[in-house]
Amino acid sequence: MSRIRSVATSAAMNRRTLLAATGAVTLSAGIGYALRPDSEAHAATTDAGEAPLAVSRQAPAAPLAPYVRGTTLESVAAARSGTDGYRRLGDGPAWKRVVRSDLAAAKSGRADRRTALAAFVQFTDLHLIDVQHPLRLEYLRSGAANAWRPHESLTVAGAVSLVERVNALRGAPVTGSPLHFVMTTGDNTDNNSKTELDWFLKVMSGGRISPNSGDPRHYEGVQNSGLKLYWQPDAALRDADKQRGFPHLHGFLAAAIRELRSPGLGLPWYSTVGNHDALPLGCYRHGDSFLAEFAVGGKKLMTLPASASVALRAAIKNDKDPKGTQLRDLLKTHARQLRAVTPDESRAPFTPAEYLKAHLDPAHTGPGPVGHGYSAANLAAGTQYYAFRISDDIIGISIDTTDPGGHYMGSIGTTQLRWLDKTLSDNKDSYAIVFSHHTSKSMTNRRTDPAHPSDKRHGGEDVVATLAKHRNVLAWVNGHTHKNEIIAHSAPNHGSFWEINTASHVDFPHLARIIEVVDNKDGTLSLFTTLIESAAPHRTDFSDLSQTGLAALYRELAFNSPGRSTELAGASRDRNTELVVNYPR
Repeated sequence: MSRIRSVATSAAMNRRTLLAATGAVTLSAGIGYALRPDSEAHAATTDAGEAPLAVSRQAPAAPLAPYVRGTTLESVAAARSGTDGYRRLGDGPAWKRVVRSDLAAAKSGRADRRTALAAFVQFTDLHLIDVQHPLRLEYLRSGAANAWRPHESLTVAGAVSLVERVNALRGAPVTGSPLHFVMTTGDNTDNNSKTELDWFLKVMSGGRISPNSGDPRHYEGVQNSGLKLYWQPDAALRDADKQRGFPHLHGFLAAAIRELRSPGLGLPWYSTVGNHDALPLGCYRHGDSFLAEFAVGGKKLMTLPASASVALRAAIKNDKDPKGTQLRDLLKTHARQLRAVTPDESRAPFTPAEYLKAHLDPAHTGPGPVGHGYSAANLAAGTQYYAFRISDDIIGISIDTTDPGGHYMGSIGTTQLRWLDKTLSDNKDSYAIVFSHHTSKSMTNRRTDPAHPSDKRHGGEDVVATLAKHRNVLAWVNGHTHKNEIIAHSAPNHGSFWEINTASHVDFPHLARIIEVVDNKDGTLSLFTTLIESAAPHRTDFSDLSQTGLAALYRELAFNSPGRSTELAGASRDRNTELVVNYPR
């Protein structure tokens, strides 16, 4: 068994390992001031005497690790039998850990030498969805089966179950270190809707949530529309999905919009913005008054000819409609096909400033920190990037890769890229982990920011080049693609780092990732990545429409979603891993 030296009992204990053990996750006032963008420094208000925030769990007296329970090292949801039709899930085989030595050799004996530096959890692409929102594009399913998911009404129940899983973890599975924090890497919401933002903040910080909008008494949307295009769970209608084997579940829709409770995370959590948080529907720039009014209005389009669906989807995919002009014209053209729904002002799109204000609202502080990484300085400067202290050895940097000009692919402005470069230089004596929504491969959108037309946009290759300049960068952690992928970035005579991309919690296999950083005491560091599922059982019971039963059903329905990609779990080298890297200094 691996022997992890306990930082609480090691004779070599020093200030760095002590802070790592107790889980200091926010910067002291002086350091926090220094790590804010230069343009924001004047707005720093932290009291100089404020102590760093500690995690809610203290380091155990004796290591609890290694353990596998509650992780994909123990079991992963998988089909019990069959290859066609609707398949039921059960306990599948575990995913073994793979050692990757792309960037450095994995030296023998390191398991007996290693010391934990930090451990945290990444959530990404929760996509909390108001399925009754008038602007949703469900009708694109007439052109492609995977354009609408039968499980979308259960995103909140699924996310709460993921919170429950993290709260039940005994610590980091390899080292036994206390988990320091949770970081979300964007697409926390789906429609850029205030309703969804409220749900997200309550899922993370705790509270009662009614995943319903419009009529408070019952569901109004495509799943009780009588249209065979969509799964009609409560009806006996032989819709397209029931013909594929989906069940008839009387009471499903009432259960889906029923109030539920999130315990909130037992750890501090930080937030990173994604394109679905920044842009209406994740792809259209703000500013179209017709679309903004339609979002809160009393009409909803639920069906469209396949040819029109294909044309609109192609325009979105090929970046031909960043302002939403084609969508606006389509809704006007098909005005006679619109169905009546209950208007709701809470469905309004939120601006970047409103996104920040919601995070800074004391009602959503939960386990902290206030603002969840964002500060009043961000609000004043109109920025959504920041740095924070993970432990005494490591800083975290959250960057904003969304493009306000429109489209779902990402980029970064020169001002922010220079801030990133400077922040890494100013903290060259600390290891660094960078967080973003987009990956290096998905940062191809260089459309000008309408509010800052002179701020040149940069793609993923420029971010990689900037990170490679700094030997202290260990990893770039991101989401967006909904797929597990881990890439080794190596630059001759420069820094080497790992890019860790994690699957979403909306498309199967519904995952989050634990990341542990350890010093191997041999000139190398290791980053252990361990994937986790929600706390919901793998097996479902169609008669169980409780909060837990719905969370289990959320996973199984996602597994059976027509047209879903079967590649999102990635290869074994992208899942549970040990990523070895040489000392950056």
